[in-house]
Amino acid sequence: MPERPIHLHPTAELADRALLPGDPGRALQLARHLLTDPLMFNHNRGLWGYTGAAADGRPLTIQATGMGGPSAAIVLEELADLGLRTAIRVGTCGALVGGFAHGDLVVVDGALAADGTSAMLGAGPRVAADPAVRDALAAAAGPAAARTATIVTTDLFYDPDAARGERWVAAGAVAVEMEAAALLRVAERRGLRAGCLLAVTDLLAGLGRERIAEEALADAGRRLGDVAGAALAALG
Repeated sequence: MPERPIHLHPTAELADRALLPGDPGRALQLARHLLTDPLMFNHNRGLWGYTGAAADGRPLTIQATGMGGPSAAIVLEELADLGLRTAIRVGTCGALVGGFAHGDLVVVDGALAADGTSAMLGAGPRVAADPAVRDALAAAAGPAAARTATIVTTDLFYDPDAARGERWVAAGAVAVEMEAAALLRVAERRGLRAGCLLAVTDLLAGLGRERIAEEALADAGRRLGDVAGAALAALG
């Protein structure tokens, strides 16, 4: 095994494929939902991770990245050093346009890079998902269950500029989140296959923010895992 990284302290084997939720609680939820006999992969810095056997019988790691691009980039860099080859972010987003309901899934085709981390890593205005991972996610979800689209990554959850969302929509984004562009850019640099599947938890197209209910959020988390797990199995 390579030298232990600085932030992740593995206590189990790393699979060569991983699901990357931001929330440590969702990592635990997905480990219970998707893995047989999960072992804790990491608990350092509260970034919970688990490795076990997925439904296809192959090892799968589920590793939390924390909130925002800086934390997500650190986690993926260290996973790459340890041998990760394929990663799917499974997270949440706020819908910037109408036509979405709470719990709807978005397969990310690309992320507008409105965050500092991907810019520092040399990203252009838009970072693309790996086409094979994107297509596997779309096929696993089905056309009626998910929309394939461009989203935008930002550093701010509470943004004081109310007009910024309108500019992002004009640039082609349908939803906003905080990690995808950084993860996709790290993957580009490190030669990894990476994609992103998001569940809509906030409706932002009207006045204010309409937040998903807790029970519906838990259901959406399980659906994220089911679809992403099926996509990984199809990718082989």
